Amino acid sequence: MHRSRLSTILIDVPTAEADTSADFWSQALGVPARPVPDEEQFTSLPGALPGLTLAVQAVDDRARYHVDFETDDVDAETARLVALGAVEVDRWLECRILRAPGGHLLCVIPLHSDPETFTRNARVWP
Repeated sequence: MHRSRLSTILIDVPTAEADTSADFWSQALGVPARPVPDEEQFTSLPGALPGLTLAVQAVDDRARYHVDFETDDVDAETARLVALGAVEVDRWLECRILRAPGGHLLCVIPLHSDPETFTRNARVWP
């Protein structure tokens, strides 16, 4: 048994456009743009989506959106999503990068939110 939740929506943008994009989304949503300490590719937009994390991510690729599933068991959650039709395409640190049917990217990431938020919003899977 493990738990998971949709925790994060990432606005992926080419690295050269990340600052401009973060400023745009900050102003469009009326929230601050805050660099994430020790993870310079991320700029958080706190308060934009209650219960979820929204951030701009600088990538060496094209602009797109992707989501993160936060879990207390990365292996089990990856297996669950693969059984539903996703395909694992890469790994980064402790994260698994998957492609869902239809082509969208999603990541399975270890716990990173506060325990109360995770417990309140996570689903339990057999």
